[in-house]
Amino acid sequence: MSNDGYAARRTPLSDRLRYGKPFVLENGGLRALHFGLGFVQSVIRIADPAVLELGYAQRMMAFLLFNPRPRRLMMLGLGGGSLATFCHRYLPGAQMTVLEIDAHVIALRELFGVPRDDARLRVIHCDGARYLEKNDERCDVLLVDAFGADGVSSAFLDTDFYEHARRRLTGKGVLVMNVAGDRRDYATHVARLLEVFDERVIAMSVREDGNYILFAFRDPAFEPRWKWMRTIALGLQGRFSLDFPGFARHLERGQVLRLAQRLAR
Repeated sequence: MSNDGYAARRTPLSDRLRYGKPFVLENGGLRALHFGLGFVQSVIRIADPAVLELGYAQRMMAFLLFNPRPRRLMMLGLGGGSLATFCHRYLPGAQMTVLEIDAHVIALRELFGVPRDDARLRVIHCDGARYLEKNDERCDVLLVDAFGADGVSSAFLDTDFYEHARRRLTGKGVLVMNVAGDRRDYATHVARLLEVFDERVIAMSVREDGNYILFAFRDPAFEPRWKWMRTIALGLQGRFSLDFPGFARHLERGQVLRLAQRLAR
């Protein structure tokens, strides 16, 4: 499983052109991580790897509308590390644990500008789903961006992954998940997420990338505070140079349209 996965157009040719290890392509000042030609796993700006180039990665940071100053983050999948690098730079008060199953991906971290492990960041080579099951570590935000060559990891459905993920969250914790590709491949994941979190899931679309971002909340009393979010969105935009007012609007629209429930069908 590796992070930063987003859907590219799939073709019979791209399905055949796969390689046993991740590989890197560069173009126009960007560096991309691939497992095959069907999906791009990660994109960074070579001159500044902490810039979030992809729209879906920017929108995953919308969790800050619910918790502007998280203390503990956990991420499933390192990929090119754009989210990890961004959070390491811009959330100095947070500690982050990144779980990555593929040693070849971790071996590329320097090429993608991922900071070295320090007091605030550690990258662990392990099966992230098993780690959540066996480890008692808690987090305020769990970022799930775990893709293989064919999209969202099917292993999540072979275990109680989503239940273990819920248990790892603190009382007001939020799980953020990126899904992409053929809806038939991820609808079951969304349905399971809705079941485990008792429908406390809001989805937003990423039209330019073809992704959807899901936000699931552990707190049984969770109610989105849209007016408060609109107020803090401008401050977050100033801090992070991301379109938080737009994120807030898309989240509110996603809830009104019951987008998560639609994705599960």
